[in-house]
Amino acid sequence: MRVHPQGWPWVGGALALALASYAARRFRTGTAALMAAAAFAYFFRDPERYTHVDCQTYVLAPADGVVVTLRQEPEPRWLQDDQAWRIGIFMRVTDVHVNRMPLSARVVRIEHQPGRFLPAYREESLRQNERRLYYLEGEQGRKALLVQVAGILARRTVPLVQPGQVLACGQRFGLIRFGSRVELYLPGTVQPLVEPGQEVRAGETPLARWPTP
Repeated sequence: MRVHPQGWPWVGGALALALASYAARRFRTGTAALMAAAAFAYFFRDPERYTHVDCQTYVLAPADGVVVTLRQEPEPRWLQDDQAWRIGIFMRVTDVHVNRMPLSARVVRIEHQPGRFLPAYREESLRQNERRLYYLEGEQGRKALLVQVAGILARRTVPLVQPGQVLACGQRFGLIRFGSRVELYLPGTVQPLVEPGQEVRAGETPLARWPTP
């Protein structure tokens, strides 16, 4: 199991505590630290994903988890669309927390907005919690807005890319620590392919279909 580099300080710290505890004959503490190391390794796991759909036709899920929001609403920041689709994915603690690109695109800019740490499954967390916005522009003028939202346990969103980078769909762009959500805004012309309650996998599950040129 591959562990993302962001996770090694947590895993290594727990292992160091375990070794020190066993050396001091504090066996219960050592065992608890070993269990914590295993839990951190599991949380920061970073499995390989393989995209098997046409990225010129479909928009892929940017995160593992369950779809909690599917609605049309205005998105004035980037899409400038009064009927943009918002697809929200809640990432549980047990889900893979590495996020992946939903389309092949250039990262035009990234914005960090400080805020609160409400439970990420609550709708108001999108407006009040700490979040990071990724403005994406793909071929044929296709645009999307990605929003990483920190949760009650997820105190940090971590970008793995820089503005100006061009990434293929399914590539890693960031992660969020310890339970959170990701919101994806798409033009109102796309056709959603998911519904609330559906399980999705980052870089593999088609969320929507682009309109035919």
